[in-house]
Amino acid sequence: MLLTPHPSYRCFNMQTVLYDGSYQGFLCAVFDVYDYKFSLVDICTKDQFKGNIFEQVHNVHHHKEHSERVLKGLKQKVSRETLLDIYRAFLSEKTGIENTLLQFIQYVFSNKISVEKDFSHPAVITIGETVKKVRREKHRMEAFIRFQKTKDGMFYAIIEPDFNVLPLIITHFKSRYADQKWIIYDTRRKYGIHYDGVICSEITIDCSTTGSSVNEAETQLDEQEELYQKLWQSYFKSINIEARKNTKLHLQHVPRRYWKYLTEKQLKF
Repeated sequence: MLLTPHPSYRCFNMQTVLYDGSYQGFLCAVFDVYDYKFSLVDICTKDQFKGNIFEQVHNVHHHKEHSERVLKGLKQKVSRETLLDIYRAFLSEKTGIENTLLQFIQYVFSNKISVEKDFSHPAVITIGETVKKVRREKHRMEAFIRFQKTKDGMFYAIIEPDFNVLPLIITHFKSRYADQKWIIYDTRRKYGIHYDGVICSEITIDCSTTGSSVNEAETQLDEQEELYQKLWQSYFKSINIEARKNTKLHLQHVPRRYWKYLTEKQLKF
């Protein structure tokens, strides 16, 4: 007779794996799952961990060679696009996405044939659906970001995307604005990307010590910035044909949550 383990048995054997929240940290967590031969695991960030009454907790230590070994193994089993999709899904920050990605990776490593397109597996389906949402948010950020020029010649933009797509849009803006210095700052995740004309680097702004906020940069705008904004708003208003206005369709392409960062939506006349 086949016996099914009692749910409490699963709890006692569940191992909580804590990592630092970075992608490399997640890959190290995957390495540890295999290295320590954990069977039932729950991977989550240290910031999200609420406690475990059974104290089955494993803290992941960041080792570059561990994350690289996992990446090397994946490169041998999946296509480059699927490897990128794993990263894109991770950036969704969706609750439990680490466990879904682990299930997918385990499924990949346990099969000799390619299973990356096996949509009969729930992890493959979930990752596919998640990646579509992340891709859509990436494209929206590339289309909706509006830079403003400050007095020191720096162009800056504020964003608040649903997903952590900032790492995915760097190449686009570095290529499009290669001759300019710019900052794109994610206020939800409190970090940004600074391009100095040569390289991109990650930055954070500590408002508690500076006594200022990111939005206060508006008071340091270049003298001609306000003129440029008014010209853009005037152009937007002139091409808007009221008789052909379709609010429902417009909201599908430009959701209202993005309006506060769009210059053309700040009409003052």
